[in-house]
Amino acid sequence: RQAEASVKEKEEWNTGQGFLKWESCFDCGQDFHGAVLLALAWAGWKTYLGRRETDWFRCSAVGILGNALQQNQRSEEALPILEACLALARRRSHDQTFILMAQANL
Repeated sequence: RQAEASVKEKEEWNTGQGFLKWESCFDCGQDFHGAVLLALAWAGWKTYLGRRETDWFRCSAVGILGNALQQNQRSEEALPILEACLALARRRSHDQTFILMAQANL
């Protein structure tokens, strides 16, 4: 399963967009917003949910979902997701920058 995830990850990066496909339009480069951002954030989270808890894509998808909920005035729903993102960051990384970014989103 890990090999399958690795192949999928390489395929994503070879599209020229990689993970950014969940955040901005490939054609015009404009960042998604509103209901489109929220729908894509949920889709991104569902896409990476089956990966290891420490997987970079999975951790980032959780953060994007939390931020999308906040941007759509759904702060009560965003809070537990952003708290989970911070907990993942603390378990996953010794990189203080990643942890500080997760804290700043709260």
